[in-house]
Amino acid sequence: MKNNVDLLVGAQWGDEGKGKVVDLLGGDVDIFVRYQGGANAGHTVIADGEKVVFHLLPSGMLYPGKLCILGNGLVIDPEQFLKEIANLSEKQQDRARLAISPRAHVVMPYHKILDQAQEKARGKGRKIGTTGRGIGPCYVDKYSRCGLRIEDLLDADVLRDRLTPLLEEKNQILTRLYGEKPLPFDEVYEPARQWGKTLAPYVDDVAALLRRAVDDGQHVLLEGAQAALLDIDHGTYPYVTSSSTSAAGAFTGTGLSPHDLNRVIAVAKAYTTRVGEGPMPTEDLTEAGETLRRNGGEFGATTGRPRRCGWLDLVGLKYSMALNGADTIALTKLDVLTGIGPIKVCVAYEYEGERLDRFPVSTRVLEAVKPIYETLPGWSDDIAGCRTIDSLPQAAQDYVRYIEKELNVPVGLIAVGADRDQAINCGLLRS
Repeated sequence: MKNNVDLLVGAQWGDEGKGKVVDLLGGDVDIFVRYQGGANAGHTVIADGEKVVFHLLPSGMLYPGKLCILGNGLVIDPEQFLKEIANLSEKQQDRARLAISPRAHVVMPYHKILDQAQEKARGKGRKIGTTGRGIGPCYVDKYSRCGLRIEDLLDADVLRDRLTPLLEEKNQILTRLYGEKPLPFDEVYEPARQWGKTLAPYVDDVAALLRRAVDDGQHVLLEGAQAALLDIDHGTYPYVTSSSTSAAGAFTGTGLSPHDLNRVIAVAKAYTTRVGEGPMPTEDLTEAGETLRRNGGEFGATTGRPRRCGWLDLVGLKYSMALNGADTIALTKLDVLTGIGPIKVCVAYEYEGERLDRFPVSTRVLEAVKPIYETLPGWSDDIAGCRTIDSLPQAAQDYVRYIEKELNVPVGLIAVGADRDQAINCGLLRS
């Protein structure tokens, strides 16, 4: 029997509109799963004209009767988690049920202080663009095997035993290396103990829960945060996030196996954006880039930082398609290109007088390349009301077909606006 597990990943540097795609798929999904990252992600869903931004919770939270899971690959900030839950309750929105893996690691107050202190210490020109949410230091503790997991919060005595030597070490680092004030034990322990009491009803063996769901044929959607070019192993290191954002991370972050997977959905924006530091060959610093930012509302959902904007980079996308084994593309924000034409598309790079057709391994090389562009006709007709690909202006249809041909991956969905119903289904959504 064919499995019913879909994996959705960002194909660029994040902010591709994954939340909207998850929301569109949601009516047919039984279980939504976040499998990596933390509150440094920002997934925006606009339903019935109302904007909801999730940072930790899966984008399927607005579907009552469904199950949303936070997998073991996440690092969970309990304060942010409870804030998002409270926000939904205040709005009196029906929401999905929740389950949290006891194996997920906990972002503690000292992680956030360390994150910000380390970024400040790097100085100008060496910053990596962290959100300062404590994600990196929490993952460091995970792999140093000294981190606190959700299960540790559930037992006050275990929490005290684990936290005592850990906080002593962190205070040494904070005070001696970064000149920060030490954190009093009770100011860390007492909130963490309360978090455990509040989170306890949500904690479940999600690996076993997912195993049963897959065996029963339920439709599971694995929802990635950030994007492939920010992957800790395969992204533009060191300007990356601290987790495995490519398709491979879904298996270590949930307990499912590659054999369980049905298809990989790669979400790509019709142009390119990036938040923070790091190379971006197609960044446009002229009026065109500013127009993309203005028309696309390109400001970070988590930090509010303006996103760097530029033309579509097919070199990076080809790399991403292969890395993730993409079966189909959800192409978002096509409407933002309306009226901007002619439209440029990066098809290769130039480096030291030579043409590069492949995404370079070296970040230093990527910082030095120049984009080689092809130019395509633009369109001026408003496409926000289009619901079939044939109703798009011919130039917009040609742009989509061009992307399909160059990437050799079909486009299964085209987003033509921010709201839930502003999309063209080209086979991704089940009728």
